[in-house]
Amino acid sequence: MGEPDIRFILMKTRERVYYLDWLRIFAVVMLVPFHTAMIFVTWSFHIKNDVLSQGLTDLNGFIHIWHMPLFFLVSGAGTWFALGFRSGGEYAKERLLRLFVPLVFGMLAIIPPQVYLERISRHQFTGSYFEFWPSIFTTGPYPQGNLSWHHLWFLAYLFVFSMLLLPIFLWMRSDKARARLSRTADFFSQNARVFLLAGPLVLIQFLLRLHWPDGNQNLIDDWANFFYHSTTFIFGSLLLTDRKYLEAIERNRYGALAVAVLCALVIKIISIPSDNIIAAMALNGFDGFNTWCWLLVLLGFGRKHLNFTNKVRDYAVEAALPFYILHQTFIIIIGFYVIQWRIALMLKFLLIIVLTFITVLMVYDLVVKRIGPIRFLFGMKSKKPSAG
Repeated sequence: MGEPDIRFILMKTRERVYYLDWLRIFAVVMLVPFHTAMIFVTWSFHIKNDVLSQGLTDLNGFIHIWHMPLFFLVSGAGTWFALGFRSGGEYAKERLLRLFVPLVFGMLAIIPPQVYLERISRHQFTGSYFEFWPSIFTTGPYPQGNLSWHHLWFLAYLFVFSMLLLPIFLWMRSDKARARLSRTADFFSQNARVFLLAGPLVLIQFLLRLHWPDGNQNLIDDWANFFYHSTTFIFGSLLLTDRKYLEAIERNRYGALAVAVLCALVIKIISIPSDNIIAAMALNGFDGFNTWCWLLVLLGFGRKHLNFTNKVRDYAVEAALPFYILHQTFIIIIGFYVIQWRIALMLKFLLIIVLTFITVLMVYDLVVKRIGPIRFLFGMKSKKPSAG
């Protein structure tokens, strides 16, 4: 998100990596069914249907395994490319413009309608949106108050990671790191050793997840997510330091798929007693291994089958960040009304998805990408003047 257009990487030879763009596009597209399903699952969300679905809960549980880790992994890859032609200072400025500016704009203009409709649906506020909006400055941070970044937490975390980890990324790009990184790649690219890279994720999940469970993306008291996602962010760059990593991942893609499916089934079937802390910690660690396996699957099959470009990719690469910023607000606006209709649950689910895609793409095409100041607020580059 907000990364440079990924066209190629210079290693020992030039290798096109369009598949990383396609993986980012896939992750963005999956946001709509995932966040639409949140209206119908048994987990908490800003608005809820009166009837919930265990099937959609299971679907979201599966997507949750790999979805945000994939975002951070691909973003780490974007950092590797960006530092190939930018200095550290230029990179920091680019992150400020493409992440922090949209985050602030989103918190003031995009997120408040979500909070407003949540307060209305829970009978916590009565009145118009224009009466509600000033309260984001007077009531404090969400959930007690009305100022929030909601789904834009990703931009906040990515901005912080980019700034904090910049010295590591600059070191990875340096000549003195080349030999050490090459030896590391030699080791982990042998046989199936690429699976061993799951170690840090397993350890983070084992030690931290029980105390800091999912759903609290407030940056200051969310250490499991903080270290988990920063690790996948670093891995996104690490895997591009030597093509042997990617070759090993592609070579092991079927094995990774078999292991990932088996792990997902085990996690779904196994039941841990609430008082068995050690078993719960072990299961969390196992979940970290499962996440890494799914990332290997996506990278391996993506590299094999998605290494091409076309007009759809060109359009979607530019639209990805505005689409991300807009999608959940329209899901909640549309969903707020659709869940009141007396129709089947799955029909509601599909209607919200279709209407969200149509509405977001219309707003993007007709407004966001055409108006210079709006492009800036959505983290987009300046529009190139037409030739002639």
